[in-house]
Amino acid sequence: MIDSKRLAAIDIGTNSIRCLVVEAAEPGGYRLLDDEKATVRLGEGLQASGKISAAAWERAREALRRMQQIADGLGVVAVEVVATSAVRKACNGAEFVSAMKAENGIDIRVISGEEEAELAVLSARHHFPMGSTSYALVDIGGGSAELVFATGDAVQGVLSMDLGAVFLTETFLQKDPPGKKEIKALRQQVRNTFHQHLGHRTFHPQQCLIGSGGTITTIGSMLMAQRNESYDSVNRYEVLHSDVVHLLAMLERMPVKDRRHVQGLSPERADIIIAGMLLVDELMNFLGTNILRINERGIREGMILRGLEKYRLIDHAPVKDWSEAVWTLARTCHVDIVHAEQTRLLALEIFDAVADRYGLEERDRTLLEAGAILHDIGYFINYAKHHKHSYHLIRHATLFDFSPREKELIAHIARYHRKSMPKLSHENFGWLSEEDRARVMKLGGVLRLADGLDRRRTQEVVEMTARLDCDDLVLDLVGRHGLEAEIHGGEVKSDLFQKAFGLKVVFHQLNPALFSVG
Repeated sequence: MIDSKRLAAIDIGTNSIRCLVVEAAEPGGYRLLDDEKATVRLGEGLQASGKISAAAWERAREALRRMQQIADGLGVVAVEVVATSAVRKACNGAEFVSAMKAENGIDIRVISGEEEAELAVLSARHHFPMGSTSYALVDIGGGSAELVFATGDAVQGVLSMDLGAVFLTETFLQKDPPGKKEIKALRQQVRNTFHQHLGHRTFHPQQCLIGSGGTITTIGSMLMAQRNESYDSVNRYEVLHSDVVHLLAMLERMPVKDRRHVQGLSPERADIIIAGMLLVDELMNFLGTNILRINERGIREGMILRGLEKYRLIDHAPVKDWSEAVWTLARTCHVDIVHAEQTRLLALEIFDAVADRYGLEERDRTLLEAGAILHDIGYFINYAKHHKHSYHLIRHATLFDFSPREKELIAHIARYHRKSMPKLSHENFGWLSEEDRARVMKLGGVLRLADGLDRRRTQEVVEMTARLDCDDLVLDLVGRHGLEAEIHGGEVKSDLFQKAFGLKVVFHQLNPALFSVG
């Protein structure tokens, strides 16, 4: 009898299509049943024509039909299928997706470069417990390369660049072997792209680079062959930058026909390996890192790990709710939990006072609550501009039960707990809908005010009642001692709240003798 806890993941890339079939296994893992690959070159000629060619279309159709049959034969409960750069860019990409659905019954989801990166991160974390180490992660495909910066489990930034191995080869490398001018032009393009997207950013020195994708695994395979090593897999294999430099120098002098005979290099990848390795070389130079750690599975494994949770294929897996995920992230980033809880309680009291009049809903309350808990996680990176660090950490975190839009809103709510108020010129705030910008203003204003009311971070406010009185929000405060610092903090940080709601904030400090104060 076929086990029902089986799942398939198909990754439709620019160079190849891969299908993994797994069986869920305790505790919280899986067993690989099948790994099918087809080099279909879906992005062949895409740079020139702008569309998927008829020949590549047919190769992909046949590969997908075969993979669907394999998955069906192994009795999977679901087949998760994603398409990346080639289908994303092609003018007939939507037509391709519709045709594969009609012909093979395959539902293809075209994902963004950012989601590609998130899936690669999921896989990397499955294999590399990084502790508090700073690192970069790159996933190199045929059409694009995704770059992630992180410290421990906290993602600081994600970038998708048009630096895939097929794309770079077709654009720059026409001669066989490549000419010196071609190599120089390709290197300059890669450097320009890095400086354009990363030159203005500051990151911790990267202690290592984790890589996934065909280029990365091929580097490991070639080096293992050169060293006469016979490990079962290149997963977690470590490569030095000097290894990449020496291997690349050797391959650059070879014509394609000779490269096809290099041990560890698949003949189907021989024509694009130079562009991919050059990208790795330049990235390691740019980051100043000397170690490349190889993650063999990458995006496909990220799909598997997400699918196992989505379809609840693992027995006894803990059932998460949003608050568990949020508090876990807070603890991971060493948040001041007591201050976070105080800010949460004060923010919810204020929210409940204004919600009905201003049409705020229960889900808005949840977004505010999550933002209050996480508003200071940016301290994990640095105190300076920690509100901006909080934004990036939340935006790229894995938060159960929140949609991408909601996660973006939480990130913005936390971002505005200090410093300047929202502006259309601020990163990503301007492209929010008008409704969501107003939501961020209101919820961010509530959080900002609540944060000010714990100015000393000693929870001096032991009781607070919030109420509306015409055009005023009245806050009746009870403290252990004098609340001068807290009231001043609230006054200073009431600016966004007053702008968003059109209310004046009035602070009343009540006599603690009238209340039971612990």
